[in-house]
Amino acid sequence: MATDLEQELAELLEVETFPPSDEFRSAASISDDAVREEAERDPAAWWLEQARALDWFAQPSQSLDDTDPPFYKWFADGTLNASVNCLDRHVDAGLGDRVAFHWRGEEGEERDITYAQLLADVQRFANALKSRGIGRGDVVGIFLPMIPEVVVAMLACARIGAPHNVVFGGFSPESVKERMDFSDARALVTVDGARRKGRTAPIKAAVDEIGVDVETIFVVRHTGIDCPMGERDVFYDEALAAADAVCEPEQLPAEHPLYILYSSGSTAKPKGILHTTGGYLTHVAWTHRYVFDLKAPSDVYWCSADVGWVTGHSYIVYGPLANGCTSVMYEGAPDYPDKDIWWELCERYGVTIFYTAPTAIRACMKWGEQYPGRHDLSALRLLGTVGEPINPKAWLWYHKVIGGERCPIVDTWWQTETGAIMITTLPGVQQTKPGSAGTPLPAIAARVVDDSGEEVPRDTQGLLTLTRPWPGMLRTLYKDDDRFVATYWEKFGPQTYFVGDAARRDDDGYLWVIGRVDDVLNVSGHRMSTAEIESAIVSHPKVAEAAVIGQTDEDTGQSVAAFVTLEGELEGSDELVAEIRDHVAARIGKLARPKRIIWSDDLPKTRSGKIMRRLLRDIAEGRELGDVTTLRDPDVMAKLEGRVKELQAEEG
Repeated sequence: MATDLEQELAELLEVETFPPSDEFRSAASISDDAVREEAERDPAAWWLEQARALDWFAQPSQSLDDTDPPFYKWFADGTLNASVNCLDRHVDAGLGDRVAFHWRGEEGEERDITYAQLLADVQRFANALKSRGIGRGDVVGIFLPMIPEVVVAMLACARIGAPHNVVFGGFSPESVKERMDFSDARALVTVDGARRKGRTAPIKAAVDEIGVDVETIFVVRHTGIDCPMGERDVFYDEALAAADAVCEPEQLPAEHPLYILYSSGSTAKPKGILHTTGGYLTHVAWTHRYVFDLKAPSDVYWCSADVGWVTGHSYIVYGPLANGCTSVMYEGAPDYPDKDIWWELCERYGVTIFYTAPTAIRACMKWGEQYPGRHDLSALRLLGTVGEPINPKAWLWYHKVIGGERCPIVDTWWQTETGAIMITTLPGVQQTKPGSAGTPLPAIAARVVDDSGEEVPRDTQGLLTLTRPWPGMLRTLYKDDDRFVATYWEKFGPQTYFVGDAARRDDDGYLWVIGRVDDVLNVSGHRMSTAEIESAIVSHPKVAEAAVIGQTDEDTGQSVAAFVTLEGELEGSDELVAEIRDHVAARIGKLARPKRIIWSDDLPKTRSGKIMRRLLRDIAEGRELGDVTTLRDPDVMAKLEGRVKELQAEEG
């Protein structure tokens, strides 16, 4: 029997659009289409005007330089410094006592870090880097958990013009070594140990054991565990104490590299995405201010991502700090010490804007509405999602249970390569459609095309492309210009960026991003997206989460295999298999019905929450598993392998 919430969500599934409330619209920073119209008249000039919101040593007089596509440049004759824009200018304006981060440790520790404190530490650490010979153009690796020192390290690098190369804290030491080698890093900033759900993992010792080859390692004392220290090593706190208090910022060209961020490299050599300073900072600052309708200083903003991913770079560090925002930073997992920790922190700090991943929302759904129900979430006024398409059921749960049906939801589409948000809804202007990313932002141009580059009709699936340069775009792949061109520009030419996602545009111009092109199945000649089938499965009231893959099939080329997690304590059965297959057939069509359903207590996910479908394909096809060290719970794979073998035995 359906609960009251299930019944209400079922009724909301019939609602196709959700407009902003009159109250929200009346107070929104953008409440009509005037900005979009102005941007469309002259996109390059419009972006130059947005760049003037930053502080420049030398104001740029030129906007886009498109003389050598696809190696575009933005604001090339301007000079600036990212750390000045994130810190100095706010302190100089008398805002030094404003909290930059409310930090909460996994075991309940709390620190409020003001803009003045952050600036003081950044200057000292910048001088510590310089004392070890690090300067403009030298790459510095950063391998830290979600602690304030990660922000200090990034901005100290930016202050002296040293591109940083942050490695996600959940990656293995082998990944750190690989990324330091690829980028020729001269120094690494790491930690004695990292905590996860009450356990402490030795990090510095592991880095030493794998043989990371850098000249200097700075070690943050975070957990207090013993760690080996050699001649090249220095404790972070001692380096700060010994450093001068003032570090004048480097006056850097707008096209000076700000950071390198490597892709995971699960199937090939990692790609070093290179972002530069002026264009990137312009793009992230504008999108953070207007997509989230930021009202500083009254808003308290929380992006629940990890700084090790581009979402953390853009919407924990550079965007929020450039806008003088107060943010929340949490070290731990969303279910530790209990499954209500996020909502406890939202209540405690008065969070008004919350930005998270659909995977996390689905996990919260599975745990139950009683956890957010323990806390007062009435301060929330806007919600966001990032990382993957969100299915309508999860969108509506987020809308009702977390947002109280009053908060606009901005479903944001962008990539590591784009640097900042590209497609979403402006919350004070546009209605939202559950499951749709929305429309391109002002000055952004996107088309849905076929393999030959011709635009496809509305409501037809095709390939998503970006057809106009934008300031936050990657400039190249680090030390690999040829691969940069081949990966993103070769398919449709140097004026059209190939996203790699399938999408469709509806009659209202809204884009529905379906998923990666390699996540599109071909069953008997019919192309179907795994995300679309997953959304249909999850819309079944007994299903909490699902991951769909294509499995080789003699008869149809590929067949649909679904790994399904049920709500609560429910158990799978043959009757439920039939029920789900019929449910998918009713929502999409008979060809989309899963040929196999594998019950799963959990799915293989990275610590950032990304489902590793590559590993599910390996299991289903009986291949040797790839690297599982980055998984949040590696034991999940052994359980799933056992389930698949049992199913194969039953099938004969």
